[in-house]
Amino acid sequence: MKGKAFKFGDNISTDHIAPGRLYHLRSDLNEFAKHVLEDADETFAQRMSKGDFVVAGNNFGLGSSREHAPRIMKIAGVGAVLAKSFARIFYRNAINIGLLAIECDTDSIDDGDELELNIEKGVINNLTNGTIIQIEPLPPVMIKLLEDGGLVEHIKKNGDFKLTD
Repeated sequence: MKGKAFKFGDNISTDHIAPGRLYHLRSDLNEFAKHVLEDADETFAQRMSKGDFVVAGNNFGLGSSREHAPRIMKIAGVGAVLAKSFARIFYRNAINIGLLAIECDTDSIDDGDELELNIEKGVINNLTNGTIIQIEPLPPVMIKLLEDGGLVEHIKKNGDFKLTD
């Protein structure tokens, strides 16, 4: 997958991602997605393209347990979130709804860099500056779960969730 990096700092909360003042839009997720990350960068939703990357520092997704935050990121077209660390509940919600979240060193990625991610090989290639970031390759079961659109969609499609093939 390829896309542009949109760089954010540390401690991006679920309120930055899914603004609490707009929580009345939670019943219209497509409309809510037009405001994704608005409180961290008011122009993000207008500037990003489908498949682009959100890149952050430590503790991405802290705050509430609302799954609206990763869900509207996915609806908006975010290809993956790359961060040094994630709040546990955000990470679990992201994987459950089918949004790729990868923990890695993001120091060599700048805002606007073009990235290429290969989750099977465990490589992020920064096409702008030539750096390569090694990540843990995702196990096949995780790739399958993400390809199916998350945990619920995987269970609907397969009738069960198996940890082994």
